Parts: sequence; C-alpha cells; structure tokens
Amino acid sequence: MTMKVFGREFAPSWLMTIATLSFGCLFVTLGFWQWGRGVERQATWDAFQNDAANVIDADAADLASLPRYAHVRLRGSYAPTRQFLLDNRTFEGRAGYEVLTPFELTSGGTVLINRGWIHFGGFRDRLPDVSFDAPPQETILGRIEELPAAGLAAGRVAPATEGVWPRVTSFPTAAELTAAYAQPLLARVVLLDVDAPRGFERHWSAPGLEPIRHFSYAVQWWAFAVLLAGLYIGLNLRQQK
Repeated sequence: MTMKVFGREFAPSWLMTIATLSFGCLFVTLGFWQWGRGVERQATWDAFQNDAANVIDADAADLASLPRYAHVRLRGSYAPTRQFLLDNRTFEGRAGYEVLTPFELTSGGTVLINRGWIHFGGFRDRLPDVSFDAPPQETILGRIEELPAAGLAAGRVAPATEGVWPRVTSFPTAAELTAAYAQPLLARVVLLDVDAPRGFERHWSAPGLEPIRHFSYAVQWWAFAVLLAGLYIGLNLRQQK
C-alpha cells in the first residue's frame, strides 16, 4: 500500500496497518468506557451531596425502599449491649474497625447504625471499648447504605453466633448478622451523621474513585490513540526516492 503525500511516500505495511487500527480502536473504546464510568460516578456523587439537606422521617419500610444515600431521621433507642465490629476497615491509611450498633425503631424493626471508625489496638484479643449509656429514646440522622461486599469470598468472616460482645466480622451478609443477633435485622445500614453524638471517626463520601479520575483516564486513553496514529504516520512517511 503506497501513496504520495506532499512529495513524500507513505508506504505502511499491512501488518502495521492492522495492528494500528486494532490498538487504536481498543484505546478509543477504553476511553469511552472510562468516560461513561465517570458520568455514572458523577451522578452518584451528586446524589450523595444533594440529599444532605433533604431529611426524610423513616421507618423500617422506608429504610428498605428508599434509594441509597437517602438522608433519614430515625426515632428509637440504641441496644449497646450487642454490637458488631466490622474488621479490616481503614481510615486515613490506618487499620481499624467500623462499629455497627443496633437501633430499635419506635415504629418497629431494628437497623444497624454505623457509628464510625475506631482504631485497631494491635491485639486481636483486646477489642476496643465501644460501650456507652443509651437514653431510653432519641432521634438520630444518617444516610442509608448497603453492607460492604467483599471482592473475594475468602475475605468474608461471619460473626459468631455465641460468645461475648462485641463480635468481630468481615463483610457479613444480612442473614449472618441476623443469626448472630438472634433477632431480625434490616438488610441495610445507616451511616450516622458526622455531627451526631455517640459516634467515632466519620468522613462519609460516595464510594469509588472521584469522577475526575475516570475522566482523566478517558483522556489518557484517547491521547494514546492520537499518539499511535502519529507514530503510524511518522514511521511510514519517507522521503520519495
């Protein structure tokens, strides 16, 4: 395949042409895929930010049906004698636990409240003290969230169904938590507001990479495609003999 361009000879081989088109299409496709991920992530982050001022008075049915990150107001009382510690949770690069405390709703039903992160003391047999005196009734605010899921089944550890409290678990299912608690628990959890009392370290944000990261990855993939096209032309454009 040979053609003349501005007094020069453009003569790429078929093998180089096919390879360039294949990798070029791959880079462009990956760019659009990352851009789509960025758009989806931006919508999630916007929902997380926009729902902050919209507080909904919720009961057990609402907690099951409202969208993720909905900002809710709950009335009831904590059950601090039976708490769970989510293991392998990090905060600002430090290892620790997230504390899940049952909250019995006045309207019926029990939901786990994520009261935040507490540091790991370095000894598995010395769990942090998460006990507190709960008033008979109070109102709390938080966001609806799903239980964290493990990337691999090997990372999951169900809570013990007997023994002392609090009980350590890693990526449990709602059924496993219910079995350990010996009473029905809602399948979702609530992230306690950062300014609410009786909480630990909290800095909630929408999960995953920031949207700008996905957009920057998309631009990088498209830049690779442009660079590949430039190399293809430059390597095959020769001085005419």
